[in-house]
Amino acid sequence: MKKEIALVLIFFSLLFSCSQDDSSGETVNGNLVSNNKKSTGSSSRDLLSSDQFKSMVLEVVYIQGSEPSTTAISNLVAFLNERSNKPEGIRVVKRAISSPQKTSFTNQDIIAIEDANRTLYNSDSEIAVWAFFADGESANNTSDGVVLGTAYRNTSFAIYQKTIQRLSGGPFQPSRSLLETTVIEHEFGHLFGLTNLGAPLQSNHEDSEHAKHCNVESCLMYWAAETGGGIGSMLSGGSVPKLDSQCLADLKANGGK
Repeated sequence: MKKEIALVLIFFSLLFSCSQDDSSGETVNGNLVSNNKKSTGSSSRDLLSSDQFKSMVLEVVYIQGSEPSTTAISNLVAFLNERSNKPEGIRVVKRAISSPQKTSFTNQDIIAIEDANRTLYNSDSEIAVWAFFADGESANNTSDGVVLGTAYRNTSFAIYQKTIQRLSGGPFQPSRSLLETTVIEHEFGHLFGLTNLGAPLQSNHEDSEHAKHCNVESCLMYWAAETGGGIGSMLSGGSVPKLDSQCLADLKANGGK
């Protein structure tokens, strides 16, 4: 188990949503659904700045038994308050939905669950983000690594909570909230437009071999562990990796703090 943990830290999956959107005229509570069905990173400035959206709402939806820890959600809100300009605040709406009774989820499964269950969309002054916590694993897992999270639309990401639960909280494993927080904040980093995914680069720090990730090994947006130490080396200090100065410069230049 210790060896398995070492291999999984930043096997985060980034899904580029490029399918045809068939909901261009659909509205929910008067809000246009298609505004939240755009490509990952395309709402970078909207999430970071107060140009249009003065507040943010997080719709946190989970399958019973796969609820994220209170600590991880609190850490996410603190992370967002630290990086985004939302003078009217950030709120969380959390609820459970019934299980689809799947052991693994394809990317299309995740999209279908959002389309069937999402209730909050961008309004005139509040941007809405969907965060889904699955009770199964990713269908994209391989013998070499597992997917812990997926950012797949401009305001949508999914966390494979069953995998996180399996890889945390035990001997030689990170704490549950530490691993959750790391994965969640990494995925939100992609929504923020990192790296070179909507927040224009202020310096050349995109990993040439792993697109849309930072090339600084200690950065939250680094694609993988440098050595076989993997998650042990990155989380051994008991804290979530921080965004490096170059990623922070990208966010600040695009409306963030």
